[in-house]
Amino acid sequence: MLPRAGASSNYFPGLVAVLRRSAAQLVRSPSHSRRAEAARRSARHVVQLTAILGAAIIALMYFLDATEIGWMPTRGTPSLWPIRILTDFGKSRYVLWVLAGLLCVVAFISPALRGQARSLLLGLGTRLQFVFLAVLVPALIGEVLKWAVGRGRPFVGGEDNVFNFRHFGGTEAFASFPSGHANTAFALAFAVSALWPQARPVMIAYAIAIALSRLVLLAHHPSDVVAGAMVGVIGAMAVRYWFAARRLGFAIRGDGAIVPLPGPSLGHLKRVAGGASAP
Repeated sequence: MLPRAGASSNYFPGLVAVLRRSAAQLVRSPSHSRRAEAARRSARHVVQLTAILGAAIIALMYFLDATEIGWMPTRGTPSLWPIRILTDFGKSRYVLWVLAGLLCVVAFISPALRGQARSLLLGLGTRLQFVFLAVLVPALIGEVLKWAVGRGRPFVGGEDNVFNFRHFGGTEAFASFPSGHANTAFALAFAVSALWPQARPVMIAYAIAIALSRLVLLAHHPSDVVAGAMVGVIGAMAVRYWFAARRLGFAIRGDGAIVPLPGPSLGHLKRVAGGASAP
């Protein structure tokens, strides 16, 4: 709903207030009394995940990466066009632009609402902020790792040398480790599942499909994909802790487990959307 002429003087200060509040709540000092327990529990999970997947990455590099290349169809095979479309759903810039667009919609609609409708929409906005940052943070970390590691993609240089590295090379040909698409897909899957656990099976299937598409298209080695998944999940876990420590979208139980707070239901959001679009 666009503000009416008579209401525009109140709308734009309200929009500024919403934006300032959203920024302020993200950088305020943590206030949850059980954040130390959550930090210890999260750190333990990160160490376990890093140890297991780190060992898997090393094993894949030595025992599977070179062999797996021979199992895949030739690069550029025309029949792979559906896979090329599918893999784009894991591009970080596409995912982030969609999330940024949704955040803009929430920001522009919320000042025109009042009472429960506004609270519901702002609650959705907080959750969208979490998903956006849970994808953005690991994506940025992944870009730094790609530049530092400088691993060649399959067949770069005309051979299937899985130990073809050019550290700090800064070129797309040597940006194979970790997989950016797998990073984004698993970060998004973790973030959405953290907020809406009922979506976990669908999000896991999505993340696995994106990861497999990178192998089929000979864009990455298996170890690249596992590394991308690891960076994505750990980065999203760190963002979840940041939000939980500030009581944003998540609660912390006595054992340190981070759980989602009850959020706006689909029915509530439909009613808010109907009210916002009313003349």
